[in-house]
Amino acid sequence: MTQPHPYRLSYPEMTLFQMVEQMAQKYPKYPAYEFYSTKTSYEKFIRKIERAARAFTAMGISSGDVVTICLPNIPQALDCFYALNRIGAVANMVHPLSAQNEITFYLNFSKSKAILTVDMFCEKVEKAIEQVDSPVTLLIARMQEELNPALAAAYTLKEGKKYLKFPSSGHAMLWKDFLKKGTKDIVLPESVYDTKKTSVILYSGGTSGIPKGICLSDLNFNACAIQAKDAIKQELCQGMTMLSCMPCFHGFGLGINLHTVLIHGACCILMPSFNGKSYAHMLAKRKPNFIAGVPTIFEALLHIPELEGVNLGFLKGMFCGGDSLSVELKKKVDAFLEAHGADIQIREGYGLTECVTASCLTPSDSYRENSIGLPFADTDYCIVRPGTDEELPYGTEGEIILTGPSVMLRYLDNPQETAQTLRTLADGRVWLYTGDLGHMDSDGYIYFRQRIKRMIITNGYNVYPGQIENVIDGCPEVAYSCIIGVPDPRRMQRIRAYIVLKDGIAPDEDVKQRIMARLRLHVAAYALPKEMEFRPELPKTLVGKVAYRKLEEEAAQELKGKEVQNV
Repeated sequence: MTQPHPYRLSYPEMTLFQMVEQMAQKYPKYPAYEFYSTKTSYEKFIRKIERAARAFTAMGISSGDVVTICLPNIPQALDCFYALNRIGAVANMVHPLSAQNEITFYLNFSKSKAILTVDMFCEKVEKAIEQVDSPVTLLIARMQEELNPALAAAYTLKEGKKYLKFPSSGHAMLWKDFLKKGTKDIVLPESVYDTKKTSVILYSGGTSGIPKGICLSDLNFNACAIQAKDAIKQELCQGMTMLSCMPCFHGFGLGINLHTVLIHGACCILMPSFNGKSYAHMLAKRKPNFIAGVPTIFEALLHIPELEGVNLGFLKGMFCGGDSLSVELKKKVDAFLEAHGADIQIREGYGLTECVTASCLTPSDSYRENSIGLPFADTDYCIVRPGTDEELPYGTEGEIILTGPSVMLRYLDNPQETAQTLRTLADGRVWLYTGDLGHMDSDGYIYFRQRIKRMIITNGYNVYPGQIENVIDGCPEVAYSCIIGVPDPRRMQRIRAYIVLKDGIAPDEDVKQRIMARLRLHVAAYALPKEMEFRPELPKTLVGKVAYRKLEEEAAQELKGKEVQNV
């Protein structure tokens, strides 16, 4: 166990909004965020936040009410997120690529009173709202409203014109019209800091495939941001920039790419989505000091021709999370950085959404192969025998558990899962049981081995096989199915579906398309199977369950065979 100690760092008793407001008071003219060359100062950012907060107040949203944010990294997402925090409301963060039925679930589960999305997803969200148990107001943002006039006109002609017909229902309004309700005569409530109050809900799946709402507090986010700054060991302050490509509905994106940057007076360069060519352009033109992403982003960097000959000496830090960074990829990225004039190496973080995001980081000056580094200050790690609270000696593999100020409050309306994941041990502290296997060396370095839970990571997103299998098995043609992750050089894993059809059903293209149509309705785009294989039967365990590990082994052998053929 890493040694317990009193908190070394200071965590101000302030809300998320107040931490940003503090920076606005110190550095009002410095940019808080930049969106396609349009910069918004901290001073203006606070005005935008408070206007949105007044509009929500006028709508009747107050402390404890939940509003869903279903947006990519665009200015309205930040304005809305901090506006909700300003009035004590809860921000329910949802992936905009979620399927229609998933959005309905998130709205019902969180008891959201409103949802903010972008016009390109409006039709899907409107249909999702039709199935919600209680009334939900739909707010619609347009990206062109945050662009300079020339870019706005170009975007509207190229993409935006497709969505100008939205909103098309009576319970919806444009974000810009909603803001008009935020008149200056509306008095905002006093910001209240409460370590036990939920401020943000992020989502994680489970072995059952049903998403779990992770309840996080102001302290959780602020502590994570302050700890991350300490662990970086690099100056992160006014005038510096982070290329913020990791999405705001992801703990890594919201906690590190955005909040950590904003509470230290630096600037977020917002990117709504990852595209290799655009990312290369942003790197070369905007010259960010810090970049953070998942392994697939850094793998893609190695193959982008637009970066050939570009000097990256402006980089002060590159951080990888969301999935394991292989030794081979680290070596390739480090060589790439050196060849492009950057005097840094890529550093790997480890964490879970249950503690916001990262809680461990490889040091800048002492990398140990296969290690995910050292725990953040004020976060302690321990390795226990799986299924028990028994601490294991150094070098022995077991379940990774951790404790610290960023550990979540609870799972939303799920006391059983909460009790299994958060446990108060003999030292009186609440420990988070990660479900991950690893070990610790005698110097306190942590080594991640694999996930105990059955889970697939593709492009940095967690995909839960049970959820997809439930949808496929619901098709009238299907007897049963199994989902596995197949190693992929770009995505880390791609999703493959093995399907056994009912007697008399032929495995033709029509059947495949009907299954895919059902999947698209219920499953997010990033979680859709890339491959579908029909079989007369699947291997079983002794107790009759599908032996998914045998299928994984078959896929690995198949991949190995192809590699041999290519030699």
